[in-house]
Amino acid sequence: MKSLAELQALRDKAKAQMGMREDAPDNIRILVGMATCGIAAGARPVLNAFVEEVAKRGLKNVTVSQTGCIGICQFEPVAEVYVPGQEKTTYVKLNSEKAAKIVVDHIVNGNVVTEYTIGAANK
Repeated sequence: MKSLAELQALRDKAKAQMGMREDAPDNIRILVGMATCGIAAGARPVLNAFVEEVAKRGLKNVTVSQTGCIGICQFEPVAEVYVPGQEKTTYVKLNSEKAAKIVVDHIVNGNVVTEYTIGAANK
């Protein structure tokens, strides 16, 4: 960086790329609950596993982010997957291995990992 203008141009370029990802009609969103209860239950390694698996596979249409309380503390760590044109899928009692499997099976191959969903946990 040689000037403030170069820094501002770099910032604007990064913001534009982030906006394109989030606003794209085919963008898949993964939200990991990172409220106090989620963090205490192990949500941070789950979030990291999602980010690492998405990056490892070079998935450009997937956004992984954190959110606050999802409201189902007894099922933490929790992640919600939003695929355009489909119902939201809520995954519960996650760990790093489950997060990686969700990316492979659900995000890449389009198959919900039913045994990790809240519906399976309620049985």
